[in-house]
Amino acid sequence: MSFSKWIGAALGWSFGGPIGAIIGLALGSMADAIGAEERIGQRQYRQYQEHIPTQPGDFEVSLLVLASIVIKADGKQDRRELDFVRQQFVSMYGKERANHAFRLFKEIGKQKHISTREVCQQIRHMMQHASRLQLVHFLFGIAKADGVATQEEERQIHIMAGYLGISAADYESIKAMFYKSSDSAYKILEIDKNASNDDIKKAYRKMAKKYHPDKVIHLGEEHRDGAEAKFRQVQDAYEQLQKERGF
Repeated sequence: MSFSKWIGAALGWSFGGPIGAIIGLALGSMADAIGAEERIGQRQYRQYQEHIPTQPGDFEVSLLVLASIVIKADGKQDRRELDFVRQQFVSMYGKERANHAFRLFKEIGKQKHISTREVCQQIRHMMQHASRLQLVHFLFGIAKADGVATQEEERQIHIMAGYLGISAADYESIKAMFYKSSDSAYKILEIDKNASNDDIKKAYRKMAKKYHPDKVIHLGEEHRDGAEAKFRQVQDAYEQLQKERGF
């Protein structure tokens, strides 16, 4: 499949709005993407507020744009972070589709002025909450790909989470999956250390429902592994507290 056909078939609502503008600029320097660029130009000013179902490609492109912002947050592009993005896309989409996505990712990364707020607001308006949680989980994975997330990378993800409509509790829960500490199990379950055993059980049921892989099944099977990894973290946190407290 050519790049033009891939990008033309992949997107729904992200053809419009701020994300569409970013994609259009990125495609402008790619000679074999002229057809896709023209289609974006024709739809560029369509109000993205209209109801258009989220396509798997919408999540894919949203991820590319946000990942490019995070990777540049500390003023440099670490090869390990870039490799992490490529590897994740290969595992999710296969080599050919991943190569197309990574080409677009590199072109997006060359843009100097991307409005984090506008991009996140478009995603927040159009994308389901469970999918937005999955975006934040992936972004932390990128930030930690080189062994440590810098303060600037973490700050950028925190800003994005706020714009995406992710609560402070949900943000800290996902963050705790990547920063292990004595209370990370409690943070993952969104409770404090003074919680009773019954509170822990209730929290586990709530979080298991919130992070269940079926919540993002509309994004396609390629995203199931990432969703299951997040879900297992909730299970592991609960089992850890069961063992520590003996219930």
